[in-house]
Amino acid sequence: MRRRLFGIAAALALIAVAATSASAAKPGPGTSIGTARVFVSNPVEDLNDQSLRDRKDSDAAVPAAAYHAVALTHLDGTGFLRGQWAEIVSSTGNLAYSPTNAFLYTRSQDEFEQVMAYYWVTESQKYIQTLGFGTRLRAVNMEAQRLRINQWGIDNSFATTHKDEIRLGKGGVDDAEDGEVITHEYGHAIHFSQGFVFGSAEAGAISEGFGDYWAVTTTQVVRARLGLPPLSDPACVADWDATSYDPTPPHCLRRVDSDLQYPDDLVGQVHADGRIWSRALWDIRSAIGHVKADTVILEGQFHFPGTTMTELATRTVAAAQQLYDSATAAQVRAQFVARGILP
Repeated sequence: MRRRLFGIAAALALIAVAATSASAAKPGPGTSIGTARVFVSNPVEDLNDQSLRDRKDSDAAVPAAAYHAVALTHLDGTGFLRGQWAEIVSSTGNLAYSPTNAFLYTRSQDEFEQVMAYYWVTESQKYIQTLGFGTRLRAVNMEAQRLRINQWGIDNSFATTHKDEIRLGKGGVDDAEDGEVITHEYGHAIHFSQGFVFGSAEAGAISEGFGDYWAVTTTQVVRARLGLPPLSDPACVADWDATSYDPTPPHCLRRVDSDLQYPDDLVGQVHADGRIWSRALWDIRSAIGHVKADTVILEGQFHFPGTTMTELATRTVAAAQQLYDSATAAQVRAQFVARGILP
C-alpha cells in the first residue's frame, strides 16, 4: 500500500467479461515482442525538473523528452497487454490493443498507464530472474501479475491477495504514470509470493520500506540497461506522483536515505517506520552493489514470520553468508548495526 491501508475494492467481474469478449473479436500479431513509449521511471526525476505538474493529464504538461522508446517483452501475441509476467485485466478506458504490438501512447490516453504498468512489472520480474531466482534459487512471484488501472477512484494504490492483483488508483497524478509507484506495489506482491507474514506493525513497516527500496533499485537497474544517465537524486521515491501532495521540492513520496534509528524513531505508522528499513537496504546496496544486495535481500525474506526488523535483519545476514561469504555478510551486518536494527 502506498500511503494508507484499504480493504478490497468492489468486484469488477462485468468489466473482465467485456474485456474477454473484445479480445476474442480482434486478431493479434502472434509475436511476443512489442514497442512502447514509457517514462523511466517518471518525468520529474528523469528530466530533473521539479516544476512539472499534472495539469489534468495534459500532454503539454510533460516534455516529449520524458518519453522513452522501449521494447515490451513476453507478450502473449493477442495484441493486448497480456504476457508471461504481467497482465492488464481492466481499466477505466479501452484496453490497449495493437495488431502489431506497437503501444505508442501519450499520458492523455488511458492506454499509456496500462503500458507503464505492464512494462515496469515485466522488467521487475526479468530483473529478479537475472539474479538467479527461478533457476538456481527459489522463484519469486514468477507468474503473470494481474493489474487493474485507474479503477480505484482515489489517489492511492495497493496490492491485494484477492485475485493476486495490483490496483493502481487515480487522482492528482494517476498512479500508473509513475514507475516507482508501480514497482513499490510490486514489492508487496513479492512479499505475498514469498510467504511473508504480516503479523505485526513492524512487518507492515518492513514491507513498506522494502517496496520503497524495490522501486528505487529497479529504476536504477532499468535506466542502466537502457543506457540512460544516473539520476541526480535516486533516493527520492515516486517524484512525479508526489507533485500532487508534496508542496516542497524535491517532491518525494518518501526517501530511502532518511537518518532514522531503530527502535528510537519508531512511531507506530508503517510508512514512517518503513523508512528505517529502506535506509538499511539502501546502505547495503551501496556497500556491496545492487546484484549482491538485491539477491541477499530477496533470499532473506522467504517465509519471514512477521516479527521484528531485528529478526529479518538476522535472516538477511545469514543469506549473505550462505550465498556469498563472511566478508559480504559482515558488510550487510554493518549496515543493520548502523541503523540500530542489530546490536
